[in-house]
Amino acid sequence: MSDHTELTQPNASFITRFLVSQWGRALLLGLVCGVSFFLHSGASAVSLMESRNFVAAREMVAGGSWLIPTINQELRLAKPPLPTWAVAALQQLIGPTDNLALLRIPAGLAATLLVFFFWGLCYELTRRQRFENTAPGHTAWLAALVLATSLLVITTGREGQWDIFATSLAMGGLWLLVGGWQRPVRQAYRWLVGAGVLLGLAVLSKGPVPLYALVLPFVLAYLIGQPVHRQAVRARAGATLLGAVLAIIIGGSWPLYVWLKVAPAARAVARIEMASWADRHVQPYWYYWPFFAFTGLWALVALAALVWPYARPRLRGFIPYAVVFGWVLIGLLLLSIVPEKKERYMLPLMPPLALLVAGLLRYWLNQPAYPTSPARVSYAFLPRVWATLLLVLLLALPVAMAFVGFSGFGVGSLRFGLMVVLAAVLGLGLIREGVLRGRVSSLISSTLAMVLSIIGLAMPAYPRWEARRDVLGRQHMREVRQLPGFRGVGEWYSLDTLHVKQVWAAGQAVPIWHPTIAQLSDLSHPIVAVSGQPAEDRLPAGWSKFIRISRQDSFYLDRSRNSGVWFVSKLEPIEQMSR
Repeated sequence: MSDHTELTQPNASFITRFLVSQWGRALLLGLVCGVSFFLHSGASAVSLMESRNFVAAREMVAGGSWLIPTINQELRLAKPPLPTWAVAALQQLIGPTDNLALLRIPAGLAATLLVFFFWGLCYELTRRQRFENTAPGHTAWLAALVLATSLLVITTGREGQWDIFATSLAMGGLWLLVGGWQRPVRQAYRWLVGAGVLLGLAVLSKGPVPLYALVLPFVLAYLIGQPVHRQAVRARAGATLLGAVLAIIIGGSWPLYVWLKVAPAARAVARIEMASWADRHVQPYWYYWPFFAFTGLWALVALAALVWPYARPRLRGFIPYAVVFGWVLIGLLLLSIVPEKKERYMLPLMPPLALLVAGLLRYWLNQPAYPTSPARVSYAFLPRVWATLLLVLLLALPVAMAFVGFSGFGVGSLRFGLMVVLAAVLGLGLIREGVLRGRVSSLISSTLAMVLSIIGLAMPAYPRWEARRDVLGRQHMREVRQLPGFRGVGEWYSLDTLHVKQVWAAGQAVPIWHPTIAQLSDLSHPIVAVSGQPAEDRLPAGWSKFIRISRQDSFYLDRSRNSGVWFVSKLEPIEQMSR
């Protein structure tokens, strides 16, 4: 009897039957997404990309242009504005805030949509597979669970930057695209029109990047070597063309508006962005070779599913293996030929990897739960290796907590106790059901429990881990802005180019200012100036006749001493002080 047969037999409990129903699956998937993308989402510090997005949203809400965004009162045209609109709309709803957990809600919702869109796409791809009638929809649901608990998807979905919005909307476009191609011609129009809308919104999230990194690899893999798919697309050419036109109109609307309004600035930004693909963050072609490891605890299964001779004959009854495998390889190739490379750019590779993992899990689940003959025992080798790796990691978690010893997380704390109990319970289960029996249903449950438990129990310690190299006694911009000497001073300026993360921490725009003597003589009220050198060294000669400088504090740009010290001063007109 296979693992899955035990879950769906007639005498299964009501809870078990509910969990394998469509509503039960949707509920469980939603709960997993809630933990993966929302629980303790404010724990990590703001990232560079987030700070750009959040500063631009803050300036929109403060009265800036929604169509031509600014960062620190300078034009921000390098990225399309849809993710910024989402954050700004949230602040319009709840009021201005610097609470990271709240500001990351749109990204978490986008990540959740990514998972559910992917579930829909996987259902369209697998519903006609040979073994699908044994457990309808099970492969697609497993793939969605794997994606929701993959390492790179979790980390990206918990950050309010552009990639998660673009990938999510592009995935929705793919789901509707395939759904339209597989429906009768009359029904295809509404599917493919919806696909065009979502793909256009994906372009409004990160330009052509999601089309290049996610949509193009899938479409090529779906059509090359698949005459039935090509015939279906040709039969729906009119609806497909209509969807493509809609995508171009929606995706091109903002760039066209910017071009019409600020063409010189748009040209300059375009030149910089094109050059950056070849000049910034350049890595060798093989930089992405460990991409499968970014599925996290599913990495061993993902690696096995990529081995064509092993996986293809086993998985093709559960998933369209050639299409999904081609999707991964073409996506990897297209990403690798671009000189600029970053880890988060691998996000488009995670969905096809999740479907490969789900296909292999389904194959294992369909094998006998308690193999006895040597021929049947052989299939359980990889699940047992996987169980062993999970066991080692699980036992290492409480050891790591004890070794680090953060207050509230070390030996004797409630969280440490819960982690020990978790390690004991799951560890015994892994030994009994995984290592000894190779029972895959137990391994899937244990993996999900481990991912969610790590987020729930260990994520709150992340701020302390980030702050472990902080210089004691040194202020940061967030604390500096609260100093008594700055009360009632509304204007802040930077005498040097201030990092955008510090602009975010300042709570307001800190525009660059290179004052002349005439400007200093006309100064009628106090202002705050920040600079990489003492303010007196950054002002023109003769400044002392018109203003008085009182240095209030200094702060490090980052956590270490090597990050550079910046000075914060109050500049007051001498005439006003004498009065």
